Amino acid sequence: MILWSIDPLQISKISVATTCGKYYYKFSTYLHSLNLSFDSILPEEISKYSGNFILTTREEFPKKCVIPILYEDILEYPPTVLRGLMIQKLNLYFEEAYLILGIDPGQRIGLSIFYYGKEIENSYYSSIQKLVFHIIEILSGLKAKRKIVKIGNGNMKIAKQIVRILNQNFCSSFEIEFVDERKTS
Repeated sequence: MILWSIDPLQISKISVATTCGKYYYKFSTYLHSLNLSFDSILPEEISKYSGNFILTTREEFPKKCVIPILYEDILEYPPTVLRGLMIQKLNLYFEEAYLILGIDPGQRIGLSIFYYGKEIENSYYSSIQKLVFHIIEILSGLKAKRKIVKIGNGNMKIAKQIVRILNQNFCSSFEIEFVDERKTS
């Protein structure tokens, strides 16, 4: 089996360490939506935990910890950003720090997101506005050396609408590329 084809989060040992029911529920819901298993530990067990990641609250984190920790503030982001942040914190830099968003415009708009060479989301949208809002959440939530939005040219009317709305609502640096979707023999 080739190492780079494995999802590093599927083989990581992740823990939720909080006594706060509200945050435990939110962390576990996010992890379930990402199809990631996790351990439940008490905050005082964090320093002895032998895993790869801990999700906890700022109030409950220990002063010394060598394991990467994400706090409750990540809950303001969509689960895809959480997946990206976790990959980033694992420091498994097999690929360049690129964020690539592939869009297939049509009646149903396909979206595929790659971060550090790993697919972190694959979804469909029927609304251009919802798609662009989600893209903005991803572009603003994840750091990358390059942020590239690749849009298929199958339906240029929709592709141009996406670009126009994205440019109107997101001012940060990103690249746009149109991809030729024609099949060549």
